[in-house]
Amino acid sequence: MPPRPRQADIAKLAGVSQATVSVVLGGNRSNLRMAESTRTRVLAAAEELGYVPDPVATRLASRRNNILGVYTFTPTFPTDIADSYHPILTGVEEQAAALGQDLLLFTGAAGRAHDSRELRRTRIADGCLFFGRHVPVDAVAPLVAEGFPLVHIGRRDELEGGIPHVGADYVTASAAVVEHLRSLGHTNIRYVREHDDAPSSTDRERGAGLTQVTRTDGGDLTADTVRSWIAGGTTALVVEETDTCAAYLAVRRAIRDAGLRVPDDLSLAVLGRPPDDEAVTGFEVPRHEMGRAAVRLLVDLVTRATTPDSPQARRLLACAPVQGASTDRRKGP
Repeated sequence: MPPRPRQADIAKLAGVSQATVSVVLGGNRSNLRMAESTRTRVLAAAEELGYVPDPVATRLASRRNNILGVYTFTPTFPTDIADSYHPILTGVEEQAAALGQDLLLFTGAAGRAHDSRELRRTRIADGCLFFGRHVPVDAVAPLVAEGFPLVHIGRRDELEGGIPHVGADYVTASAAVVEHLRSLGHTNIRYVREHDDAPSSTDRERGAGLTQVTRTDGGDLTADTVRSWIAGGTTALVVEETDTCAAYLAVRRAIRDAGLRVPDDLSLAVLGRPPDDEAVTGFEVPRHEMGRAAVRLLVDLVTRATTPDSPQARRLLACAPVQGASTDRRKGP
């Protein structure tokens, strides 16, 4: 096996000093003046020789190892590309690669307790991304108090809003969906959501601003339920989207069992986009960009370009509206 190339070998091939090689490969953190041609020549020589920096030495020199953790509080990693988490994880991977960061998966969802001892394992990374509808606040609190760089993908309001996050602006997007239905003449609109509470659910309901709200686990919605709604004057349903789509699937099943058609008999909108229905009115959750933005924010926290208490550490991304064929003008006088 040939010897591992050293910085001295790169310096010889590039025709520069070893100190110059060290500055270039270290990212020129001191912002020394250097010709772009010199930097390019050093990087080309390093690539030609197959140089890989010693991660231990790099960590000792910079106090960082360019590794970001990914910890999930719920089973998150998808089995197919239709899974709602897939675009988030794709965005995370793409942005990490673009910034020269490696990812370390912590198997938090594999039957672990998610207590403070478990979460402390994430400190072997420079910082950590967290997923999940619910956060074990008592376990996360010590990490936040210690200033460990972390970002939750999805808005969080625990710890007095002290958890840095990148989420979607569900309030504005949900309000726009309901306003679209009203512009079509619908005045009797019912909101259907799941029992489980999370900030994303709270934001959707608050944005929708509807007074008629039905909570369901999916199994208690029947054809008779939908018929009773229509008999009471309901002309449109708005349904919460979650990672399981339990409420949406239950509503579609009940409408089908009742022999009704969308939108001829009942308009239907979803606060999000279910993966199996391209024609539904709702909005696109910017999951791919959420993943990328979360990585950028985490790297800024690691490098101290952003502080955990700054407004930039809490971002909500806009959701693009989708006007599908599942909504129509209110029938009747």
